[in-house]
Amino acid sequence: MAYELQDKRVLVIGATGGIGGATADAFVKAGAQVSRPGRDALDVLDESSVAAFFQSQEPFDHVVVAAAVAKSGPVAGLDLDDAQAAMNSKFFGAYRVARHARIAEHGSLTLMSGFLSQRPNASAVLQGAINAALEALARGLALEKAPIRVNTVSPGLIDTQERRGKAPAARQAMFDKAAQNLPVRRVGQPEDIAEAILLLATNPYMTGTTVTVDGGGTIG
Repeated sequence: MAYELQDKRVLVIGATGGIGGATADAFVKAGAQVSRPGRDALDVLDESSVAAFFQSQEPFDHVVVAAAVAKSGPVAGLDLDDAQAAMNSKFFGAYRVARHARIAEHGSLTLMSGFLSQRPNASAVLQGAINAALEALARGLALEKAPIRVNTVSPGLIDTQERRGKAPAARQAMFDKAAQNLPVRRVGQPEDIAEAILLLATNPYMTGTTVTVDGGGTIG
C-alpha cells in the first residue's frame, strides 16, 4: 500500500476532524503528499469556493470528503431549517466536491456516510436518509466518472474528538454500553476508518461500493 501511495497527491476535506485527521495522517505515513485545506480555502457549503479551489489545483490522485456539520433527529422534532442545513452540509457538500473535483484518471473519490443508512434509528431519521443518499450518489458517480473510482465508507460508533468534548464519565458509560452490544466488543477509533479509506484508494478493482466499518453494528 505504501508503494502505491508514494508521492501521490491526496486531498482530505475535513482533516481537522477525528476521522479526517486520522485519514490524512495515514496517507502521509504511506508516503502521499496530502493537502488539508481549511474552510477559508475550501468551503463545501459554497459552490464558488469549491469551484475556485479545484481550478487553482493540479488534479489529485485521491480525494476524500470527511467534512460535514449536521444536526439530526426525528422528522417531527427537527426544525425544517436545521434539516435542510444538514442535507446541504453532508450531502450537497459532497455533491459540490464531486461536481468540481479534478481527479487523475484511475484515481479515486471517497465519500463518508454512516451505518444508519442500513440500520435506521427513530431519533436520527434524517441522518439515515442522508447517509443512504450519499451511498446512492457514489454508485451513480462511479458510472459517470469512470474510470475514476468512487466509493463510500460507512462508519459505526467512532470515538472522535467531537465526542471527547462530552463529560468523560458520561462518554465512557455510553461507549461501554455500546461495546457490549457490538460483536467486536469495542467502539471504533478514527484509525479504523482511515484504514478502510486507504483500502478504497489503493484497490483498483473497487468502485461503486460501500465499505461498512461498524464493529458489526448493522447485524448486532
